[in-house]
Amino acid sequence: MHPVLRIFVAAIALITSTLAQAADRPQVVFETTMGKFTIELYDDKAPITVANFLRYVDEGFYEGTIFHRIIRRFVVQGGGFDRNMVKKETHDPIINESQYGLYNDRFTLSMARTEDPNSATSQFFINLRMNTKLDKRQGKDGYAVFGEVIIGQEVVHEMGFVNTRTFAGMDDVPVTPVTVLKAYRK
Repeated sequence: MHPVLRIFVAAIALITSTLAQAADRPQVVFETTMGKFTIELYDDKAPITVANFLRYVDEGFYEGTIFHRIIRRFVVQGGGFDRNMVKKETHDPIINESQYGLYNDRFTLSMARTEDPNSATSQFFINLRMNTKLDKRQGKDGYAVFGEVIIGQEVVHEMGFVNTRTFAGMDDVPVTPVTVLKAYRK
């Protein structure tokens, strides 16, 4: 086989393999008061984080929660509070999977956590821009990326422009709650 043809065949095989792998990834639909968006989950790169997230989805945990922290041109965060800013009871924290080479790029999903890198439970955020300062670096744990908004990016983008206030001791809380009506596997 000609060397150029061999390279072409190898490239086609790689593309086909990548597309097949992506087609097998789990997807979750979020229906919110601002619209619907779909997330594709990277279970091949962040298996513990994806399993944790899907556990909450399958339990119906996210229904009735709000996106409680929205910072324009930074993140949309949700998955832990109801509209009265009452924190929901969660499962035990998971280990941080930020070491697998995924980056906090625009429209990717990451786990929210405290200063303890292994403290993530149910809360997640969607990056509204490339947030390289949230990636793992030498001597610093990052925030574990585990998925990406693939449909409805315009809904997430619009969330980034809602008016916010300080409420219940927290900054950047939307004045009009952005509520999750349903979250389910596609």
